[in-house]
Amino acid sequence: MRNLALLSAVFGILLLLPNSTLGQSENDSTLCEIEIKDGNRFIGTIVLTESDTIHFKTITIGTIHIPKNLVKKITPLAPNQLKEGEFWADNPQSTRYFFSPNGFGMKKGEGYYQNVWVLFNQVSFSITDNTSLGAGIVPLFLFAGTSSPAWIAPKFSLPVVKDKFNVGGGALIGTILGEEEAGFGILYGVSTFGDRNNNLNIGLGYGYAGGGLAKTPTITVSTMLRTGPRGYFISENYYISTADDYMILLSLGGRGITRGGVGIDWGVVLPLGSGIGEFVAIPWLGITLPFKPKN
Repeated sequence: MRNLALLSAVFGILLLLPNSTLGQSENDSTLCEIEIKDGNRFIGTIVLTESDTIHFKTITIGTIHIPKNLVKKITPLAPNQLKEGEFWADNPQSTRYFFSPNGFGMKKGEGYYQNVWVLFNQVSFSITDNTSLGAGIVPLFLFAGTSSPAWIAPKFSLPVVKDKFNVGGGALIGTILGEEEAGFGILYGVSTFGDRNNNLNIGLGYGYAGGGLAKTPTITVSTMLRTGPRGYFISENYYISTADDYMILLSLGGRGITRGGVGIDWGVVLPLGSGIGEFVAIPWLGITLPFKPKN
């Protein structure tokens, strides 16, 4: 029975290959998206696969017959990605808001590259479904050898109640390249309520620099709300205090997802506090390029 199940699984995967050498196959009920070489995309299920043609039942225009040599890519879709006949793209960075992390993790082997305003660079990848590691740099050394911040960011996540409550924790461990005794970072824990599309995140962290740990915590409150098939509203906010001063960082913006799965973040950061004078609004513009292991 085990060998039979394995052969059935392999056979199902072969049905999705555009250059399959099989003669015919039975109906495959897996929801998928077929992209053809002229850029058109169709969502539906494969009805029949022949040696040179895929018979594909779309969700909008019925069954179409696609020559295999015109197929560029076939992508399996989860049922929850289809709402009222429209494809809702995956969030390429569901484990973070603009910058701060939440309690969700990536699947083993997944990752992404994030860039903000050209200079901020970070790559994160998942070691297991519950642990990940990031590494980043702001390469100021490109400008006359200026000292440059660099860091690593280990993280763990734990789903307590699936799609309702997740917890996580980790650290950002950094240094200033070109300077001595320039360590900095933060130790943090987070609680996330909701699913990957709509959630509220509350975090608590203790920063450190020069060998000393902050006496008061940094508090973060962030949210991510799905606004449509390819968009999110994002707000990420911090309360940072010392014995004599405090600062509040408010941010509002959004994330758009391109047809290629790339995330584009935009927003504005508003610093407030006892040490802030005139009103300041700092624009935020970033891009996230996801990557996944090959099946």
